[in-house]
Amino acid sequence: MSWAKRSVSALLTAAVAASLAACTSEDNSAEDSASCIYQVTYDGRTYRDVANVGFTVGGKLGAATQPPCDDTGDLDKGDEPSTTETAYAVDGISPKVAIAVGDRPDDVKFVAVYSGNELPSEVKKLIPRP
Repeated sequence: MSWAKRSVSALLTAAVAASLAACTSEDNSAEDSASCIYQVTYDGRTYRDVANVGFTVGGKLGAATQPPCDDTGDLDKGDEPSTTETAYAVDGISPKVAIAVGDRPDDVKFVAVYSGNELPSEVKKLIPRP
């Protein structure tokens, strides 16, 4: 291998090492934020947050449970309890596909059941196209 190729290889290796070191920082300061996906369970199904959806909140369905976020892998913090919020129907969509979740009908998040990483077609229709 030529001197130039070894130099480029060494620089790339150093860049990758520096990048990995930055990603594995041991700093657990208050500025760290959770990286968990917002998800809830309702009636045996798991729903995830969907942004930029135009919808109308329907009637009250019951309680949806949000599991605790364990994005750090810290076993001592695994004692955080699940929380519950009210689940509401979404007009025109089966609760088996999507619901709205929140403390009040005027302050809810739209959540849907995904198939892998795909949104159901009923939900895709509610997202405005640019």
